[in-house]
Amino acid sequence: MAKKKVLFECQHCGLTTPKWMGKCTNCGAWDSFVELNEHQQEVVKQTKSTTSKAAKAQSINDIVEEEIYRYSSLDPELDNVLGGGVVPGSLTLIGGSPGVGKSTLLLKVGSNIASLGKNVLYVTGEESEGQIKLRANRLNSNQDKLYLLSEIRLEQILIDLEHRSYEFIIIDSIQTIYSEAITSAPGSVTQVRQVTFELMRIAKERDIAIFIIGHITKEGSIAGPRVLEHMVDTVLYFEGDSSQELRILRGFKNRFGPTSEIGVFEMRAEGLVSATDIASRFFNRNSTQSGSALTVIMEGSRPIILEVQALVSESHTPNSKRQATGFDNNRLNMLLALLERKLEIPLSGYDVFINITGGIKITETAADLAILAAIISSFRDRAISKETIFIGEVSLVGDVREVYALDVRLKEAKMQNITKALVAKKPLEKSPIKTFIVDEVTKLLEWY
Repeated sequence: MAKKKVLFECQHCGLTTPKWMGKCTNCGAWDSFVELNEHQQEVVKQTKSTTSKAAKAQSINDIVEEEIYRYSSLDPELDNVLGGGVVPGSLTLIGGSPGVGKSTLLLKVGSNIASLGKNVLYVTGEESEGQIKLRANRLNSNQDKLYLLSEIRLEQILIDLEHRSYEFIIIDSIQTIYSEAITSAPGSVTQVRQVTFELMRIAKERDIAIFIIGHITKEGSIAGPRVLEHMVDTVLYFEGDSSQELRILRGFKNRFGPTSEIGVFEMRAEGLVSATDIASRFFNRNSTQSGSALTVIMEGSRPIILEVQALVSESHTPNSKRQATGFDNNRLNMLLALLERKLEIPLSGYDVFINITGGIKITETAADLAILAAIISSFRDRAISKETIFIGEVSLVGDVREVYALDVRLKEAKMQNITKALVAKKPLEKSPIKTFIVDEVTKLLEWY
């Protein structure tokens, strides 16, 4: 009698092993391995090794470049994140915290595409068709070409696709859809992998653009196996709190365009819409107070002026607090140590708090100079003019170094009537505003 093959699978990352383990060696999760039956083992083998025709290697110079066709979603910010528009045959994953606006945005986009004469299917596994209808009435998104289907069984969804030809499909959400051929529960690693594989096959074979909504974990990543992000063509994440008016959609993966672009949306009574005139949304010029400084960051090809806020207060505990919102906390500690070393500012007995307005997370180093300026301003209780911006990277030795796209940043500052800029090096082109060179951190004291 043949020995039964046993296979265990991690329910967090999808790692498979022939023996049970208490801790996953891939993702570090405890007690996450579940034994798979024979049918589930076959599904894992099929999805991990897809059969294809034998291919012959070709010279890259002999390969004809594939032209990518796009059509607009009638939402400028979403088109910007996608790299210019929706690509037929693409599989896109959108994640975000509950209530951030994923379903609202895609329902509105589905209505926009339906207004172009394309058949759109909205599959909901969490809400009834009546609930979606109520949201559509509020968003004014009722279109004859927009079809609703309240179903969580993959096989029934595939049957509906045989009855009508669709060009755009929305799945809300991937964790609620399950295949009847698999005995595991909806949302499990095996189910998510199999359902996503079938959707990918449909998207490629029928040239249908499919958007998938995914739940996120408390750490901010898509719930389910990491293979989900590898299988799709595009991964988008919503940033920002659901209580804030502005929401940011950032691309983390895009096989058809750049991943550095962002989309800025505004939550209104009529739903999540593209934010217009975002240039002045992230800073306030009406009030001049201490602890505030302006800088310009680059999000893809878009310059954005941000207000950096700092609060320095005397600490009443042995361990001073260092907390940053929207900025790397480790880099903040480095900048504070630099202030104590180079400028001899005694911050060890003070609590320091940093906040980036608008809910944006700064990932580049061009805001270092503005962070230092805001901290010194709060420490000395002296306000900085809102007509001055700070652009520069600060090194551990106290040098202020230049950043890329300085000309673009200064042009954006000029459009917002900013007259002065503190930079590490003069721009190559003639500056539209007056620039002052700050090549060392010690020269910041000249401004206070």
